[in-house]
Amino acid sequence: MTENNRRVVITGLGVVAPNAIGLVEFEDSLRNHKSGIRHIPELEELKFGCQVGGVPQLTEEKINTYFTEEELMGMSQSMIYAGIASIEAYKDSGLEVPDRNSDEVNWDTGAILGTGVASIDIVASTVVPKVNAGKTLRMGSTLIEKIMCSATSAKIAGIFALGNNVSTNSSACTTGSEAVIYAYHRIKSGLADKMFAGGTESYSPYIWSGFDSMRVLNKNYNDTPEKASRPMSASAGGFIPGSGSGILFLEELESAQKRDARIYAEILAGFLNCGGHRQGGSITAPNPIGVQKNIRTCLEAAKLHPEEVDYINGHLTATFADPIEINNWHKGLKLPENIFPYVNSTKSLVGHCLGAAGGIECVATILQLHGEFIHGSANCEDLHEKIHPYEQYIVQKTKKKSIQVAMKSSFGFGDVNGSLAFRKWS
Repeated sequence: MTENNRRVVITGLGVVAPNAIGLVEFEDSLRNHKSGIRHIPELEELKFGCQVGGVPQLTEEKINTYFTEEELMGMSQSMIYAGIASIEAYKDSGLEVPDRNSDEVNWDTGAILGTGVASIDIVASTVVPKVNAGKTLRMGSTLIEKIMCSATSAKIAGIFALGNNVSTNSSACTTGSEAVIYAYHRIKSGLADKMFAGGTESYSPYIWSGFDSMRVLNKNYNDTPEKASRPMSASAGGFIPGSGSGILFLEELESAQKRDARIYAEILAGFLNCGGHRQGGSITAPNPIGVQKNIRTCLEAAKLHPEEVDYINGHLTATFADPIEINNWHKGLKLPENIFPYVNSTKSLVGHCLGAAGGIECVATILQLHGEFIHGSANCEDLHEKIHPYEQYIVQKTKKKSIQVAMKSSFGFGDVNGSLAFRKWS
């Protein structure tokens, strides 16, 4: 099989999200509009404007079922999230996690696992205070293992004995989707047969504080957290921060078929670009022409007609950019006024998980393809006036629907864009 004919499929999924740990619970939460947004007392004590957010409800007992005490000494919170999601994705694909003492290396398997803000939480809570107090020698011998930018992918490499490309990417809110696109192209080009891909992000006031100071977080629903994340709503007051990890296990089609693996979906195309901070774009705002080109190029690479796209899992963050994003989709797809794919925002239920957002939302997209449903977007009953023309396509209550083609896009600070096209496997 030539490189151009190599097809990439998804055989495993893993998720650690604010509203669920694991696929079964996550799908149930999506179907039933279960929010993972909660009041966080620490943020209230620190006098944050926004005092709610999405944090996975992981217990110490649960974590200890995945890692030994010795392993956890060298792991940050984001590494734990990604580790659990990756183990679940590998098992979901029908493979067994290798023995930690084995000398065998999986030379055809790699990982691209991204994060948006890396380990600023550990730097702020441990490194800076101890260095300033003259207690450098008390920081521990595993500190670098936890704070280096590539810590997450490095840890996953050790768990699964990965011998192919292992790297960590970072492109703000596009990070998770970008990782999937990079992994897709690596398999497509013949350089790997299997790849972990996705993103992870810790919870920490040190991570979320910058966004709070920018006044881009919604501070109007501290007493009703489940109503705080309001993508596409006229009363949206900013995004709600979240954390967690979403991991996809990608595989070359023949490899998956040879071992009779269950296949969720095929990745038809993935495309990345930047708007160049021109034509209205900046480091914090997207160039609409760049976004439209990104969507259109992904569609063309997938050899799809716009009418074939059944569903869009939007980036849709609950900021001023939501109406602009819907308009960019309309112009990017070049559809007639009366035709549009169904649209929802997973962020309405989990918040904006930053570097993990694309990974978690890709998992949500694939589960909807496979499970033949589109989950409702919470809190957009008062749809923004500029989105009214698309009202019949904005899914507010979970809809039973056989979706064949879905698109997932992420648009991040830096004016960077990433789009993916998936087809349900049958």
